[in-house]
Amino acid sequence: METQQGGERRGMAWIEGGSFRMGCEAFYAEERPVHEVAVDGFWIDSKPVTVREFRHFVRETEYVTVAERKPDPKDYPGVDPGLLVPGSLVFQPTSGPVPLTDYRAWWAFVPGACWRRPEGPGSDLRGRDNHPVVQVANEDAAAYAEWAGKELPSEAEWEFAARGGLDGAVFTWGDEDHNGGAQPRANTWQGRFPWENLGAAGYRGTSKVGAFPPNGYGLYDMAGNVWEWTSDFFTPRHPEEAPSPCCVPSNPRVTSDAESFDLRAPDSHIPRKVIKGGSHLCAPEYCLRYRPAARQGEALDSSTGHIGFRCVVRAD
Repeated sequence: METQQGGERRGMAWIEGGSFRMGCEAFYAEERPVHEVAVDGFWIDSKPVTVREFRHFVRETEYVTVAERKPDPKDYPGVDPGLLVPGSLVFQPTSGPVPLTDYRAWWAFVPGACWRRPEGPGSDLRGRDNHPVVQVANEDAAAYAEWAGKELPSEAEWEFAARGGLDGAVFTWGDEDHNGGAQPRANTWQGRFPWENLGAAGYRGTSKVGAFPPNGYGLYDMAGNVWEWTSDFFTPRHPEEAPSPCCVPSNPRVTSDAESFDLRAPDSHIPRKVIKGGSHLCAPEYCLRYRPAARQGEALDSSTGHIGFRCVVRAD
């Protein structure tokens, strides 16, 4: 752990502020254009928030997550109220190859699925105390952060930290993918998605935090394992490059939800926020997003078995 003015924050690393090239031109449209951004120094959790840590929060506060609440019919117009029950999205591998054009082939809404029962009724958390907590919506992550005296990172802060000092590199560790290597660098899908998972270092699903090598800033799981919530609303592309060095954005935030809606989705009226880092379900042929620049928009009410979070504390 690095220190700030002689101080330390347990379980966190100090990230010295600076500027970097945010985004990537080589992969998905929403990562473009590459543009220079500056951020101030901040502390960031060295690992994603774990099941043990989230359980402590729930016991202290009696917090009820979004997935454990009955949805309000007013928020889902046109949906049969009888179908609006507590639950969450669970990955279900297919029995063989399927077209990769429809995620509903491997994702299903499972009544009763939540952070305590990530795969639904009958599942539990045995052996997963040190795994990232999952099945948490953005609201849940923000509530934990507030309780802990922290905040969720902005997208720019998260990406700057994930790069680990390797500005412009494709991955957190450099430019070469780790797939097929003898020593996986992250917990990502190994095999043919979505039916054959050979496991990364023996894991098929989430892995223990810190099971894979850290990046240059000593941060674990900034690629793979679980996607991580940020505080920024999603936009379909980055802003253009500043016209001169004097105009480089400093500590940018996206606080408006105006561009965040996915008009193709059945819940198109629900704003989306940015998730970063990819997960154990990312495969090169379907979702090569275990990269610092990768980003997706996730509806605020969504919780899944592959999204978690970590927190930051900004300098005074």
